[in-house]
Amino acid sequence: MVSRRSGQFKAVPWRAYRIADRRHKIFDGEGAAMLGGRWNSPGRRVIYAAETYAGAMLEVLANANIGRMPKHQVWIEILIAEDVSVEEADERAVRRWDAPDQRASRMFGDKWYDESRSTALIVPSTVVRAERNVVINQEHPGFQKLRATAPKPVVWDERLFR
Repeated sequence: MVSRRSGQFKAVPWRAYRIADRRHKIFDGEGAAMLGGRWNSPGRRVIYAAETYAGAMLEVLANANIGRMPKHQVWIEILIAEDVSVEEADERAVRRWDAPDQRASRMFGDKWYDESRSTALIVPSTVVRAERNVVINQEHPGFQKLRATAPKPVVWDERLFR
């Protein structure tokens, strides 16, 4: 089911968390535009974030594929004002959204992006099934209403890498 702004996002502003390598711009969709992601094909500038800091950490660990503690990670909190347009896509809206080939999720996300339907798209997380991720359209006019905190270093617990 796809809907606009669910009742659970009433806090002003609500927050999303992003962890990325500090050697690149953290509040920028350049990496996703170059490589693509689960919800976008290459060429589309989107920023991936998670509903929670812990969710963002798990997404990094799942996608880093390095088997050791990341060295250059920082995190930001993205503040999303109540009047920012948000669309939600749950598991029923996109059949096979979690397929390894990413065709269904990319097709849905590309259409959302190309039609500029909203500033943010809330999507299910393949890593943390009980949580969701936030895909932000950096080219949407509503992007100007988002704010990001200054980057802070990520402190990893060494036990995650034993």
